[in-house]
Amino acid sequence: MTLYKIKPAFQKLLRPLMFWLYRTGITANHVTLGAIGLSVIIGVILAIFPYPGLFWLLPITLFIRMALNALDGMLARECNQQSRLGAVLNELGDVLSDIALYLPFILLPGSNTTVVLIMLFCAVLTEFCGILAQTINRIRSYAGPMGKSDRALIFGTWSLLLAIWPELTSWNNLLWCVSIILLLWTCVNRCRSALTGGH
Repeated sequence: MTLYKIKPAFQKLLRPLMFWLYRTGITANHVTLGAIGLSVIIGVILAIFPYPGLFWLLPITLFIRMALNALDGMLARECNQQSRLGAVLNELGDVLSDIALYLPFILLPGSNTTVVLIMLFCAVLTEFCGILAQTINRIRSYAGPMGKSDRALIFGTWSLLLAIWPELTSWNNLLWCVSIILLLWTCVNRCRSALTGGH
């Protein structure tokens, strides 16, 4: 089970905005670049000012990024804007945005640098495994339990809790370790999808 399953309903809510973007001449690639830029800016801010009280920025950014990611895909498919450049930007953008937004976790009190780096590596590996499935059977795997949207929900919620109760930073490493297990489980499921032809 993964939050990716609710994507169609979310896209339906965004469709009026998609048509407005299309009419104003904003393309799918513009939206993708905007999502990357936003992620990098917020990541830099959190890296410079790694205070738990400021991490409320992360859930807001993750929600906006999720909306932008949905919009770029809708513009590409429904407005005939699909391109090879768009595919490259989409895949690279997801990885770069994840690294930019989650790397500041290293600077939070109580966080173990090695554990956070392993977690980020596993997050990147899940996306690689998803693409691997697409390479083998032409179907991009979004299997969970910790895909991109699930990571956004978990880390966004945790960041909001840290902003409200900074003392929760003492539990950071436990969450990162649990996340590593879920990310590795996701990799296994996506590799299985590559072998069986599933999603």
